[in-house]
Amino acid sequence: MKTLKIEPVTRIEGHAKVTIQVDDDGHVTDAQLHVTQVRGFEKFTEGRPFYEMPAITARICGICPVSHLLASVKACDAIMAVEIPETAALLRELLHCGQFVQSHALSFFHLSAPDLLLGMDSDPARRNVLGLVEQHPERARDGIALRKFGQQVIEWLAGERIHPAWTVPGGVNAPLIAETRDRIRAGLPAAKVIAHRTLDFFKGVVDQFGEEIANFGNAPTLYAGLVDSSGSFQLYDGRLRFRGPEGNIVADQIGGRQYARYIGETTLPTSYLKAPYYRPMGYPDGIYRVGPLGRLNAADRCGTPEADAEFTEFHQRYGRMVESAFHYHYARLIEALYALERMEALLEDPAIVDTHVRAHAGVNALEGVGMVEAPRGVLIHHYKVDEKGAIRWANLIVATGHNNLAMNQSVRQVSQHFIDGNHLREGMLNRVSAVIRAFDPCLSCSTHAAGMPHVSIHLLAADGTLLDEIRS
Repeated sequence: MKTLKIEPVTRIEGHAKVTIQVDDDGHVTDAQLHVTQVRGFEKFTEGRPFYEMPAITARICGICPVSHLLASVKACDAIMAVEIPETAALLRELLHCGQFVQSHALSFFHLSAPDLLLGMDSDPARRNVLGLVEQHPERARDGIALRKFGQQVIEWLAGERIHPAWTVPGGVNAPLIAETRDRIRAGLPAAKVIAHRTLDFFKGVVDQFGEEIANFGNAPTLYAGLVDSSGSFQLYDGRLRFRGPEGNIVADQIGGRQYARYIGETTLPTSYLKAPYYRPMGYPDGIYRVGPLGRLNAADRCGTPEADAEFTEFHQRYGRMVESAFHYHYARLIEALYALERMEALLEDPAIVDTHVRAHAGVNALEGVGMVEAPRGVLIHHYKVDEKGAIRWANLIVATGHNNLAMNQSVRQVSQHFIDGNHLREGMLNRVSAVIRAFDPCLSCSTHAAGMPHVSIHLLAADGTLLDEIRS
């Protein structure tokens, strides 16, 4: 028996490694994803005033701070027991659409496109953004332009591209002026052209990856995402739905306060990443997936005309329940188009420039839950406070955590199919990393342990022999 290590896994946000166990005949017997960093946001926020939580928790990540801001302010709204002004809700959603555009552009063009355009087996020294710029400059320019537009929307609305202070408990702290509305509106046509052009390109090449599609995490699982009462998926608001692998809805219209009835959490001995599961099915059977693929499987439609046309084609090509994790890429592009369309609709609403954008209140409840869709999937912030509003307890369930069990399952499947332990090639190992990139994990966001994680401490000799081991 020997162990292969992929350390670090590249082109992801955060730090991870993969270990692959190979028997004497060269067959993979097991493979595991290890998230090697730990964050302590739940613990070190204890004692802080609840209204500081948005600014603190946004610092969890520099890629998706808007998502943490929105989940946090929704939890704070609940502690204040206020209904925020209609315009504030519209503006928060508009900001979130900008976040989706920039994050999905980053994932597709910068992190995964080198595999998709240059080839899984291409020279690793050139299989990166620089190689993409050299060989596919038009795609690289599209990626830069689309991400830039999403970041600009955030900056124009909130004053800063990263960690903006504009979103606050009770609403937002400044209204949208007509000039900014018009500036965003003016940039939308070009951004939509890029989204459509990229979708058309990807649909023309995706079937060249037949072996990857067939073996990139296509085991049946549940899928989860936020939807409205009509079944259209929601990014900022909505209630949680779980759909089974056969297309049946197993739970629907779950509000934030009810999440713990349906989502259990455990820790793994090999990772600092929590492992949520669908509680009615128990651990480890209750595996589910979130994020772009999870949302397009859980929902009945997107809710905007152009994205709905792509949604329909997506399911016509691959079935009502699209199982392969490879299709996270396809789903991500459909969502980017949806976010741009949704921006158009929001900017057409006359209420978007109303000046009443914030409600004020103190502590009216001792507990609050905020739930939104982050680009990578369902994001939950749950806070408990004392009578003065100081945080007594906090729990964060982040998108990549929801996908933890499914990612491990996918890593195992890809390893067993592609890796020959007797004749190793770099492209085999790259495919293991590529299936992780398909989920677009944000590992800095996700390493928040509920309780004490299982930890193993190994004492190794100079030759790697295990001398002693302590398990918690």
